[in-house]
Amino acid sequence: MAAVPTPDPTGLPWVLDVEASGFGKGSYPIEVGYVGPAGETGCMLVHPDPDWTGWDAGAERVHGIARERLVTHGRPPAMVARLLNAALAGQQVYCDAWAHDYVWLARLYDAADAVPAFRLRDLRELLPQEQLERFDAVRDRVRRELASQRHRASADARVLQLSVAEVRRTSPVLLRPA
Repeated sequence: MAAVPTPDPTGLPWVLDVEASGFGKGSYPIEVGYVGPAGETGCMLVHPDPDWTGWDAGAERVHGIARERLVTHGRPPAMVARLLNAALAGQQVYCDAWAHDYVWLARLYDAADAVPAFRLRDLRELLPQEQLERFDAVRDRVRRELASQRHRASADARVLQLSVAEVRRTSPVLLRPA
């Protein structure tokens, strides 16, 4: 029987966000950021692997990270994978774009010849339908309140984490039928 993870007493989940070179075939991770329940944060630019050549100028306008910056300041995929594993080992880590983030992390870990030491999960698993229906509006409000103009991985992860906490805090208690 698998052990059930003990929820963090703060009620805040581990959240990860990935910025990428674009969407679709050929896209790859360019920045990975995370935030933990006790305020732990990490954010790393990823140096493109030699096989990673696709670049979408539209995506660059959104995240504001030039490919040249990755080449100059990015960390090799193996280092990013090692640092993520050290920080997130054994955790259930949530993201809001699981289908994309999973593929980008798989690409990162493949380039690093490593496997994640954590489990990536969909943020929607944390909230019942009634709260999911409010999530986008709450997230937009949290982003405005934090004055988060920066569309970067760790800032986005923090917005997501605080949005989960806020939608839970402001939702009525959900009663289950007897």
